[in-house]
Amino acid sequence: MAIRTDAPTRREQILKEAARLFAERGFHGVGVDEIGAAVGISGPGLYRHFPGKDAMLAELLVGISGQLLTGAKRRVQEAGEGCAPGDVLDSLIEGHIDFALDDRPLITLHDRELDRLRDSDRKLVRQLQRQYVELWVGVVRELYPELAEPAARSAVHSVFGLLNSTPHLGRRGSLPGRGATAELLHRMARGAFAAAESPELG
Repeated sequence: MAIRTDAPTRREQILKEAARLFAERGFHGVGVDEIGAAVGISGPGLYRHFPGKDAMLAELLVGISGQLLTGAKRRVQEAGEGCAPGDVLDSLIEGHIDFALDDRPLITLHDRELDRLRDSDRKLVRQLQRQYVELWVGVVRELYPELAEPAARSAVHSVFGLLNSTPHLGRRGSLPGRGATAELLHRMARGAFAAAESPELG
């Protein structure tokens, strides 16, 4: 994910706190007043930014799916033609690790609350996710041309499961440090893709 240098907007502050609270206590366990208090405004004041909690949840889950896809497309484009497929895959892995380490509440939200979205929003999330997966599949198959498409897709989903395990790694203070954790996750992801090249999976 790109690193922001400007201060977050009030809307972004609300979404960040809503994600944290929803992940900690569940969507129905958090009231609008609590979200407002977390950003220093009254609960009713939130309605100047969002019509309700459902809208916050939809923007969080649709938004992160769109950001992941946009970021991945940018990384592939920036690599350009002639770039080694391994370098492109490394860049994609780095981008997803940034998400997995910096947006852990959103992973929890996706796992627990996706079914609470309206059908149209849930379908949009799924559509964006499919495009994200297929972009990865294309890069993986460039690096491992002997890997059949179904196996490559299974490998991509498996690596996402590995990288998205960060909410279960313990509290932030119990991890070995962001840099070391990112390096470990990267090595494990590349190892998983290399293992998928096994003829039995082709």
